[in-house]
Amino acid sequence: ERGIEKYSVLRALRALERADVAVLVIDAADGVTAQDAHIGGYLQAAGVGAIIAINKWDLIEKDTNTSIEVERRVRTELKHLDYAEVCFISAVTGQRVIKLVEQAIAVNASRRHRVATSELNRLVAELQAKHTLTRSGRPLKIRYATQVAVAPPHFVFFVNDAELVHFSYERYVTNQIHERFGFHGTPVKLTFRSGDKREESDAKARRGHPRSSPR
Repeated sequence: ERGIEKYSVLRALRALERADVAVLVIDAADGVTAQDAHIGGYLQAAGVGAIIAINKWDLIEKDTNTSIEVERRVRTELKHLDYAEVCFISAVTGQRVIKLVEQAIAVNASRRHRVATSELNRLVAELQAKHTLTRSGRPLKIRYATQVAVAPPHFVFFVNDAELVHFSYERYVTNQIHERFGFHGTPVKLTFRSGDKREESDAKARRGHPRSSPR
C-alpha cells in the first residue's frame, strides 16, 4: 500500500509540471488524509491554480450547515491552500461536475489577469495609510509596485528596506491583493526589493510593456 501511495504522489508531481490548474480530490467521508496534505503542499509550491473538490457529497447526510462546517474543517487542515476554490461534487452521479469545470476555467483566467499599475499603486497608498509597519523604530515605506508576471501573478514592491518586511505583513498584503483584484483560486507571489532608484525607474519605464516569466 505504501508503494501505491508513493507511485500516486509521483504521478501527481509529474501532472503538476504540466498543469495550469490542479484539482485536489478529498473524500467527503474520510476528510483530509496525510497523503492529501502531502500532495496539497506540492500543489502550493508549484504555483498552480487550485480547486479542492470534496467528492462523494451525495453520500453525506446534510443539514443547512453541513457544507459550511466541512469546508471550514478542510480549509483548517489545508491552510497552505487558503487561496483555493472549493467545490462539492459526486463523481458517480455527476453532481456539480460541470460547475467544477467552469471553476477550473475561471481559475485559469484569474492566473493570467493583469492589474493596471495605477490601480496597484492606489492600493499601495491605501495600505500605507491604514497600516504602518515599523521594526526597530524604522517605518517601512513602499515607493512603488508593479506586476512583473502572470501564471501565477507576481508583484514586485520597491521599498526603503526589504528587511523590514515581516512575514505577517506580506500575508496581509497578499490577502488585500486577492480581495481587491479578485485573484480566485491562484497563489500570488510578492517580492519586496530594497530601494534601488535606477531599478525602480526602469520598472516604471517598462510598465507599459510588462513581461511574463517563462513557462
